[in-house]
Amino acid sequence: MSMGFGKKSEEYLKKVRREEEEEIAKRVARENNLPWINLIKTRVERDALALLPEKEAQEAMVAPFQLIDTTLLFATPHPQNPKVWEILNRFKEKDYKVRLFVCSPTSFSRLIKEYSFIPLYVISGEGELRVSYQKIKELHTTVKNIEDLGRIITSYSKEMISQIIETIIAGALFFDASDIHLEPKEEFVRLRYRFDGILYDICSLKKDIYQFIAARFELVAGLKLNRPHEAQDGRFTIKIEEEDQKTEREIEVRVSTVPSLYGESIVMRILDPRMLLSIEKLGLHPWLFEIITREIKKPNGMLLVTGPTGSGKTTTLYACLQYINSPEVKIITIEDPIEYHIQGLSQTQVEPEKGYDFALGLRAALRQDPDVVLVGEIRDRETAETAVQAALTGHLVFSTLHTNDAAGAIPRLIGMGIDTDVLGPALNLIIAQRLLRKVCSNCVSFERPSDELLFKIQKKLEILPQNIRPDLSNFKLPKVNKCDKCRQTGYKGRLGVYEMFQVNKEVEEAILTSPSIEEMREIGIKAGMIPLEIDGLLRVIEGMTTLDELERVVGKVV
Repeated sequence: MSMGFGKKSEEYLKKVRREEEEEIAKRVARENNLPWINLIKTRVERDALALLPEKEAQEAMVAPFQLIDTTLLFATPHPQNPKVWEILNRFKEKDYKVRLFVCSPTSFSRLIKEYSFIPLYVISGEGELRVSYQKIKELHTTVKNIEDLGRIITSYSKEMISQIIETIIAGALFFDASDIHLEPKEEFVRLRYRFDGILYDICSLKKDIYQFIAARFELVAGLKLNRPHEAQDGRFTIKIEEEDQKTEREIEVRVSTVPSLYGESIVMRILDPRMLLSIEKLGLHPWLFEIITREIKKPNGMLLVTGPTGSGKTTTLYACLQYINSPEVKIITIEDPIEYHIQGLSQTQVEPEKGYDFALGLRAALRQDPDVVLVGEIRDRETAETAVQAALTGHLVFSTLHTNDAAGAIPRLIGMGIDTDVLGPALNLIIAQRLLRKVCSNCVSFERPSDELLFKIQKKLEILPQNIRPDLSNFKLPKVNKCDKCRQTGYKGRLGVYEMFQVNKEVEEAILTSPSIEEMREIGIKAGMIPLEIDGLLRVIEGMTTLDELERVVGKVV
């Protein structure tokens, strides 16, 4: 009996102490003109808690416990701690509304314990997002196609925002997507991935769920919240847990938001360092490999890469820089933005809103005594003139230009106002390129082309030198099918097709006459340029892609 009485007495004393502790917390709340809260009896939203890393919460003795629309509720036992207000002000700067409550130390301890129930994959602070190895492993066993992934994402309720975000990111990595698109429509939000250059619908999200998803991505990317009428740019890092569950690899994500009729549209570009290729792995035909490696070894001159957005220009330029990168060579880049960080390069980023554009960045870079300069893009006369002068005064200059083909780069530069007397001597090589989807090696089949099609292909190939013209006697056209390995698309991976316009004496003389694009193209072919569509046609003959895919990207070929 005495033991039972002692236990009851102990429980009674604990209850009294708890009540006293809560009374003290209430008094502190009144003294600071703040509301009191008992977190033992209050619902804690782990998604709200995840917005602040546990380490910061413990150091400052403050943590968020609920998110109501854009109002974030915080609790602390020490409201006069300056660190508390530093954290609250940081969230205010992100356009959150914040409310601070006073709680007891025991109440706060209960809040901190909730961190142990938050999986590692959720947002771990501004600028970072984690994906667990378990989620990647789970997708490999449950997802065979994009429909499977869509069903998983839409099965989550709005109380499971962290799981939705994790699955959206993990799914993009699973499919090797280059971009994630979240596009609000009148009644739903469309989620799409771009992989192998094509956009695929994944699923439709409910709009009430999307507002929470959008807020999370904007927070982690360092963007302002509740700015639906402003375009914003930011970035964050995905940390992916490796199979040993002890190490992580990092992938940068570039985030763009723009206002649309039904809400903010978000596009996230995934910049996986594993996508960086060496020149040897670009898949160039031997004669093109010989041209590019010879030209980038020159001490001065300009190499331009042309093509539309998403055609692989940055990959080619980075491959060139890595090929010549050495301790003896100083390489400076001016980019918008920096996509991949490469050891040994001095990489800088333009900030147009502050007046630091490509032209200004290039002039500043040339004062740093570089051997090689990469200018992200030539957009205006000032940048073009500075780049040409740099190429003429002992620097090797790399850049990009938005033209449809290599021949179009010269009339474009002349149109910008570049003097034809200096343009020819400054240019070394102009590359045009596109990316084609490769047929899936697991399910591809081959069929004999019709005599009419074979004749047309043979006529097209007459432009090639005899020593590289392929034998078509046993040629069969690749035909796509569908299987689980290619996610039911018929294609898996991509390859580049190129045309390389070398600037020789004859080309320099032709530039003096300010030729048209068509005239420049004929001159380039006479100088040995193999047109883009012919390089692609060779890939079809080699069984690497289809004629339909080639014509989808470059237009009618045969």
